[in-house]
Amino acid sequence: MASVGKKKFQTPHTYLIIFGIVILSWLLTMVVPAGKYSTEVLNYEGKNGETQSRVVLKENSFRYMYPVKEEVLKKELSELLSQDDLLLRLEVDRTGLADLLNKSDDITIDELASVGLEESELYDLYGNSIYDTSQKLHKTAKVWGTQDHNGFGFLNYVFEGLVTGDRYGSAVGIVALLLVVGGAFGIIMRTGAIDAGIYAFVSSAKGMEHLALPVIFFLFSFAGATFGASEQVIPFVMVIAPFCVALGYDSITAVTITFVASQIGNACSWMSPFSIAIAQGIAGLPALSGAGFRIIMWFVITSLSCAFMMRYAKKIHQNPQLSPSYHSDAFFRGNADLDKDKERPFLLGHKIILIELLLGLVWIVYGVMAADFSIPELASQFFVIGLIAGITALGCRLDGLTANDLAIAFKDGVSDLAPTAVVVGMAKGILLVLGGSDAGSFSTLNTILYSVGRLLSGIPSIFGAWFMYIFQSFFNLIVTSNSGQAALTMPIMAPLADIIGVSRQVAVLAFQLGSGFVDAFTPVSASLVGCLAAARIDWSNWAKFQVKMQGFLFLLGTVFIVIAIAIGYQ
Repeated sequence: MASVGKKKFQTPHTYLIIFGIVILSWLLTMVVPAGKYSTEVLNYEGKNGETQSRVVLKENSFRYMYPVKEEVLKKELSELLSQDDLLLRLEVDRTGLADLLNKSDDITIDELASVGLEESELYDLYGNSIYDTSQKLHKTAKVWGTQDHNGFGFLNYVFEGLVTGDRYGSAVGIVALLLVVGGAFGIIMRTGAIDAGIYAFVSSAKGMEHLALPVIFFLFSFAGATFGASEQVIPFVMVIAPFCVALGYDSITAVTITFVASQIGNACSWMSPFSIAIAQGIAGLPALSGAGFRIIMWFVITSLSCAFMMRYAKKIHQNPQLSPSYHSDAFFRGNADLDKDKERPFLLGHKIILIELLLGLVWIVYGVMAADFSIPELASQFFVIGLIAGITALGCRLDGLTANDLAIAFKDGVSDLAPTAVVVGMAKGILLVLGGSDAGSFSTLNTILYSVGRLLSGIPSIFGAWFMYIFQSFFNLIVTSNSGQAALTMPIMAPLADIIGVSRQVAVLAFQLGSGFVDAFTPVSASLVGCLAAARIDWSNWAKFQVKMQGFLFLLGTVFIVIAIAIGYQ
């Protein structure tokens, strides 16, 4: 009888990992009660001195979700009905409120909101007196259902996640960007210009290729530090991944010198309008203050991280089969066809397309930095770049291409990134299962945030700052938006810093280090997932490498947190 060997353990697919997180999140909502904050609009100084606004949390406004005391509520509302000035200021529908009071059924918070009286306004007026505080309520999604039928069910997390948001962000905007960029680069790759350019570079720059890696790393780190580059990196990965594989490295190296570098820059930024400017404004600090320390930190951490990357790249260059992405990199090795004995012509049409691509990328960088371009403009820019490349290929008759060939290339590019678009929706669905990330709505996520804030009070300052850093790192596993994380956490972390004897500047530092580094690891990050898709890397393979780098980055972050405490960083 033939012996049956043990099956080798297979790392779960990204879809399975996210589904597991969804189940755990759903179960967590059964244990942790829902809570919320009251919010207000805070004005702060932007990077150019202009006044900007942000919705932040009011201090000491957290409360759990409790049942309503109907008798007390109706008594208070009856008295409110006679206060015309207050009703006018609150913009309450007097007739609608009177109708609610006259009905025999219990009045719900949602019904009051329909006549213009929000729960936060009720809380400001009456506090907890209208609630039965002896019973904390949970906000748990149903097993199945939609917003229109039976209410949101966690098994609908994929669809609801995909249709959440708007054209300017996750998930709708990111999904559309991925598909358009995928199609555009499908055309560019089909022209053969990138393959021919890589072959020409490798053939003419032998012995000097390794110098490109640190240069690219520093460039993307600077982009992250200055304008918070994140999803903007995705198209660059599509170009640099085949470039790195052709040089004898791997696609993991490509994502590291682009996306990871940009997030390191973001974590150490002294001027990003999407993270530090907002966090400092919420914390009540001067805009972009403390820049000197952060510039030094950016240079040191970028340099050491680059050295970490080069050590890994050197190992892969010596033995490519050690790469976790070795098998998926076969796509780039096959496409590039860099057979040393085979000549690949680098034609005029190829050169024109590469120049157009370079000018297009410069246009993108200019648009993001100087014209405030966002996802809709980026998608349009990439489509134009792909279209012009296709027209050039037809005009120069490259490889006998026809218009139908380019249309098929666009379709194939879209289909390549379609699975990733689903992941973006899945990741967004996790937040929906936890009740959403809106601080002004009852959710399990708000309660988790509040509980951690209380846990950190009353401990030595150096440990308090370190645990702030740890908390921000773990929080970023779920909420990957830097501006969103700043809005959710800084209203608590800033006053908490005062309590434990840590400067608010250190609290902001803990926020940016935690929110920046982990963005390069968490599968919830739409930008990371997009970059991995562009490089054809499964997240499980990426994690095998990145978990080591995350440990290294966490150590560096800890060192700078300790230094900041030691020098009294203000």
